[in-house]
Amino acid sequence: MMTPKERLVTALEHGVPDRLPVTTHHVMPSFLKNFMNGIDNDAFFDHFGLDPVRWIAAYRPDESRGDYLDPLHLPGYLEAHRVASDRWRIYPETVADPQYDTMRYRFVTPKKTLTMTLQSNEHTSWVTERLIKEKSDIDILAEFMTSPLCDTAEVNRQAALYGERGLIRGFFPTFDVYGQPGCWQDASVLFGIEGLILATYDDPGWVDAFLKILQGRKATYLRSMKGARFDVIEHGGGDASSTVISPKIFDRFVAPYDAPLIEIAHEAGQRVVYHTCGGMMPFLERLADLAPDALETLTPPGMGGDMRLAEAKKRIGGRVAMIGGFDQFHFFRGCTPAETRREVRRCFEEAGSGGGYILSPSDHFFEADAPLLEAFADEARRCTYS
Repeated sequence: MMTPKERLVTALEHGVPDRLPVTTHHVMPSFLKNFMNGIDNDAFFDHFGLDPVRWIAAYRPDESRGDYLDPLHLPGYLEAHRVASDRWRIYPETVADPQYDTMRYRFVTPKKTLTMTLQSNEHTSWVTERLIKEKSDIDILAEFMTSPLCDTAEVNRQAALYGERGLIRGFFPTFDVYGQPGCWQDASVLFGIEGLILATYDDPGWVDAFLKILQGRKATYLRSMKGARFDVIEHGGGDASSTVISPKIFDRFVAPYDAPLIEIAHEAGQRVVYHTCGGMMPFLERLADLAPDALETLTPPGMGGDMRLAEAKKRIGGRVAMIGGFDQFHFFRGCTPAETRREVRRCFEEAGSGGGYILSPSDHFFEADAPLLEAFADEARRCTYS
């Protein structure tokens, strides 16, 4: 019998584990609070017998540039401690709002102050004011934005404590306060997806300049990851899915910036999973061409995606591992355990052949019935390779 870590890593390396690995993406704090009496992530995995995943985010400043850890920042859920400098300071300000927690952030530089506003409920956060309001604002990023480095010692300390318990997972650096691992996806958060798509037609040179700035920051971090004991790190994001952009935009503005970063991560000894929450089928070969080690989330039609697991396995299963595919909306609430078990078997039969597959909900979830989670985990553990 393999340890959970061995099982998950074997699948990531396109191998055949002792049984179907079964896990989930982020375990959301609101779910643990509202449905699990406030237990922590590790207790959640233990309770249901899932293969655990531990997320680690640890930055260190480049002191040679005068950078330091932001004294005003208290890291929240899945956040690393932000890196600031005397020329790049971030000041949060609470904004009164009758419905949502609202926070405005001022990015103060010697030349200009940029602002971004987020709103939150108990489940998630979203941007209501974009950081980039004028095209010249990207020049402020290029001149003053800090570039964090990986705190390898802290990552390895936490990885050693976790041992064989489960997978150690991280992500490409996102923009400060709120962002996404991919270059196009990060730009979408900062400027807005509608405006960014229009800019690819109206001013493609500006889009290239914007993406190049974000790419450079991510590359700096990835080069510093050599020796960090992650099992896999996440790249990508939903704004590069086929339900958002065209293949032409993907080929012109996503692949040329994301593929080189995957190569840099590989040179640093890291495995990469490319995360696409949305449509994937028209992009499958394009996503595999980026050369990640794995693809997720394999979102099914019932969740707003278009995934056909058997077809995807045939088209790209020999090139990349596959993670996800399970419809958590319809089979973690409002059905019978037998129906949940059938959905597990469907995923295994369509994508599990020959290994290289990890069963997981397609992205995170906020609600679930315990008997259905138990059926999900138990049936997956029964899926073995002959």
